[in-house]
Amino acid sequence: MPDLANFFDVVATWLFRNVVMWLLLGTGLFLTLRFGVVQIRRLPEAFRAMVAQQSKGATGGVLSPFQAFMTALGASIGTGNIAGVAVAIITGGPGALFWIWVYGFVATAIKFSEAVLGVKFRETRAGDDIKVGPMYYLRDGLKSPALAWIYALVAGVAALTTTPFTQPNSIAVAVNHVWPSGTMELPGLGTIQRTALIVGVIVAVLTIAVIIGGIKSIGRAAEKLAPLKVGLYLAGGLIVIVTFANRLPHVFSLVFTEALSLRSLMGFGMFTAMRYGIARGIYANEAGYGTAAVAYGTAKTDDPSQQGLQAVMEVFIVSFVTATISAMTILVSGVAETSIALGRNDPAFVTSTAAVATAFNLAIPTFGGWVVAFCAFLFGYTTLIGWAFYGEQFLEYILGRSVRMPYRWIYCLLIPFGAIARPDLVWNWGDLMNALQVFPNLIGVIGLSGLVAAYASRRASKS
Repeated sequence: MPDLANFFDVVATWLFRNVVMWLLLGTGLFLTLRFGVVQIRRLPEAFRAMVAQQSKGATGGVLSPFQAFMTALGASIGTGNIAGVAVAIITGGPGALFWIWVYGFVATAIKFSEAVLGVKFRETRAGDDIKVGPMYYLRDGLKSPALAWIYALVAGVAALTTTPFTQPNSIAVAVNHVWPSGTMELPGLGTIQRTALIVGVIVAVLTIAVIIGGIKSIGRAAEKLAPLKVGLYLAGGLIVIVTFANRLPHVFSLVFTEALSLRSLMGFGMFTAMRYGIARGIYANEAGYGTAAVAYGTAKTDDPSQQGLQAVMEVFIVSFVTATISAMTILVSGVAETSIALGRNDPAFVTSTAAVATAFNLAIPTFGGWVVAFCAFLFGYTTLIGWAFYGEQFLEYILGRSVRMPYRWIYCLLIPFGAIARPDLVWNWGDLMNALQVFPNLIGVIGLSGLVAAYASRRASKS
């Protein structure tokens, strides 16, 4: 469906260039200043909070602070950090990485707010039952039930129609890149990649196996898988970068000069880099979505600022470590320079994990592609299980607790379809839904910034 994919891209591009890009940058800058540059001022505390133990007598949540942090990290570091960043660099040019960094810096203040508000405004019940998310700070903090309902609807639809498609799609593309098994015909779906369908079914089964147990099951899985995926991807990426280290000065020069390029009419080059850099930056760290309020709101803690500082570290890891690794590997290896020509014959290459897999293969022949495929699986899988809980919370706010089990099964049944879908259609639709989700959430974040500023000035309680 190239026309539909193009329509989504045109609308999302207009929204990001004219509204969302400036709203996110402006909000991030405003909060950074209002919170006294909390991401720098309290960075040492943030490092300590990252591995903080649960305080004695802490109440209100169902996961330990570390499990909540790993759930948030696992959900935000998805295949958008591989495929999404590749799209940003190939489509927006090397300068897109600069704008990923810029947004990452100010986004820490947005995510700090979401985490603090997520802990401050939540509903806890007996057992493992907890209700969390921006809906509650919009309703109870901002006193706007209508805005809370709108957010829950948009975010619920986004969770159900983007994540089960984008994540398995990128996993399937990465696996098919190293293990192509030909095509097959399916009634009503036409010709599809056999590998993609197999991957989709396997991922769906693995996802339901975890999310059926609820948030505690998700937290236990994220606690183990999130550190593994970051460590493996970092190690592989560093090998690629060291292999082509002689190109680093040239690449860094391109990143900064292309970011502010005025070569084309009215700085179109710069705005293209900003559009894709910030759009994929959002995909990479999710600041502005409001999802941090869901993940960190599950933490068993009485100190909202501790979770806020963990959120600072989450954005740092996502934007300045994993996203940078993806970008630098395809830049220093030269893959980005040849991808446009390849993309004319194979559009999926430009919008997928295949570009990063190719870069890894150049430095680590054969094995490199499998490293990316395995990392893509871990990235996508942990994002799938984390976002399953996010979407469940959003839709439960509107439809009640009875939606939980049907939602979980529908979510997983969509995964095989996501694996065989067109990458450009999947990612363009995701951009559009993300843009719409940002608006109600940022109204709440800005409106309650005075409350959060008080927590930004406090020292986190010691465990």
